[in-house]
Amino acid sequence: IQRGSQPRRRALSSSLLLSVVCLLAEPRVTVYPAKTQPLQHHNLLVCSVTGFYPGHVEVRWFRNGQEEAAGVVSTGLIPNGDWTFQTMVMLETVPQSGEVYSCRVEHPSLTSPVTVEWRAWSESAQGKMLSGIGGCVLGLLVLAVGLFISCRSQKGKEPVGS
Repeated sequence: IQRGSQPRRRALSSSLLLSVVCLLAEPRVTVYPAKTQPLQHHNLLVCSVTGFYPGHVEVRWFRNGQEEAAGVVSTGLIPNGDWTFQTMVMLETVPQSGEVYSCRVEHPSLTSPVTVEWRAWSESAQGKMLSGIGGCVLGLLVLAVGLFISCRSQKGKEPVGS
């Protein structure tokens, strides 16, 4: 046996053990704008793909169902230190109201691609949505207070004529 082969054999067995133990780790995919900006302003949409193994992954951007190749920038593959990897693939764009952006990720651990959408909303549409949510929360709060008061007033009443 050669002297230098022991560390190499250990590294090979560690690599083999890792392949058997980890086999595949599914990526987690999130999509968000790099800056909170109004629509019709230059922005970067970020597709963050994390925690996957092995390191081969394909990330593609779509706008309203059509693949976007121009303006796509990637960090490349980044090791996490726990044998998994991450990458960020950004799309330079000027979002318009009503547009739907999709990040599609293909990886050996997935039986089918994962697609995460981001919708461009106008400020007025966002305001209407937030108003609707706020109205629902306020309505539920009023209902809860009404039920609480009703229950307390029922407990205070004694049956008459006993």
